[in-house]
Amino acid sequence: MSQISFFEQDGISQPLAARMRPRSLDEFVGQEHLLGEGKILRRLIERDSISSMIFWGPPGVGKTTLAQIIAAETKAQFITFSAVTSGIKDIKNVMQQADRMGAYGDRTIVFIDEIHRFNKAQQDAFLPFVEKGSIILIGATTENPSFEVNGALLSRCKVFVMQQLKTEDIAKLLKRAVTDERGFGRQKVQISDEQINILAAFANGDARTALSTLEMVILNGDTSTDDPDLTIITEETIEQCISKKSLLYDKHGEEHYNLISALHKSMRNSDADAAVYWLARMLESGEDPMYIARRVTRFAAEDVGLADPRAMELAVAAFQACHLIGMPECSVHLTEAVVYLSLAPKSNAMEVAYMEAAADANKMLAEPVPLNIRNAPTKLMKEAGYGKGYIYAHDTEDKIADMQCLPDNLVGKEYYHPTEQGHEPRFKARYEAIKEWRRKHRK
Repeated sequence: MSQISFFEQDGISQPLAARMRPRSLDEFVGQEHLLGEGKILRRLIERDSISSMIFWGPPGVGKTTLAQIIAAETKAQFITFSAVTSGIKDIKNVMQQADRMGAYGDRTIVFIDEIHRFNKAQQDAFLPFVEKGSIILIGATTENPSFEVNGALLSRCKVFVMQQLKTEDIAKLLKRAVTDERGFGRQKVQISDEQINILAAFANGDARTALSTLEMVILNGDTSTDDPDLTIITEETIEQCISKKSLLYDKHGEEHYNLISALHKSMRNSDADAAVYWLARMLESGEDPMYIARRVTRFAAEDVGLADPRAMELAVAAFQACHLIGMPECSVHLTEAVVYLSLAPKSNAMEVAYMEAAADANKMLAEPVPLNIRNAPTKLMKEAGYGKGYIYAHDTEDKIADMQCLPDNLVGKEYYHPTEQGHEPRFKARYEAIKEWRRKHRK
């Protein structure tokens, strides 16, 4: 349940991000697609007719703030749960209390920040009370709720997707923090619009990061020699406070998969520049280079294949280089592989071949191996016909034998469909020649 934070104790000032938290929809910045005049979520809040919902979006876009605004404007009891400190017993106790209040017509809104951190049992504890309408559940998450929230609970909640804040939105928040009495409005601060925009761009869509950085910059600003009450923000101070940009990245979360998808699809589209950018985004954010190297090796077969057989060699070489020397040196090896694969001719014939074969294999798991290509290490197996009719291809003139290798139900089935890209026409010509030979020599 909700607890008093360290910064809420008497005598201790709150961080700037907490002091400047919007108190109403009019102060809220961003999410115009949800909270603009006449938009659905704004109407629900203003009419005090909200239902269970989940706010999904990156950090620092206002998920918790919006829940607190709802708490201020609704006539319902508002309870906050922590996914870190609340157990199933705590949940059930509060839910039973909400159930009793519901019998008298009183509503209870339960807010769960980082709902993705609740395990299945904890999420299940809310389900019967959401179903009965005893509570209105509001969850906030940075992770895709399709994967992190129980299906039964998710189906009873409206998901609102909150977008990364624009640089101009964050600049507006920073200017307000400089002039508002809750921020630095009671002291004189000299900071230019250009400097504000630099801090806004640095925040990468995260209002909390932007306000925290502004606070750091002002607290470390220079005191004017002419006016001891004036704090002057210099370029040097800003550079010191934003020396390393914090990129939005979670190696185990959705952004992890978004970025590797961007890398893969950029290479597939032969866009070397985009591919190098997404590679750099991942490496500079701390991604394991071995993970990227494994995906690059997969790409070499899945999307290039026999259109350029050297692609696999280069990808494996990059993988070995990453294993041997690691970051930051191996970044250049991965860049070479990514650029080569981006520019290589493309063929997905290898993946198509496997997927078609896998579909048949799964449907026909009991198909027996033809006797002629079974091994016969024992006398009994030979007597049972194992290996009978096998022809050693190396002993034939054309190094091809007229011999059935597929199960009876799949005879004649073709899985490899060569393309006309890169080197693959050579393999296609050989493949067609072998098929023609088999047609001529078929018994």
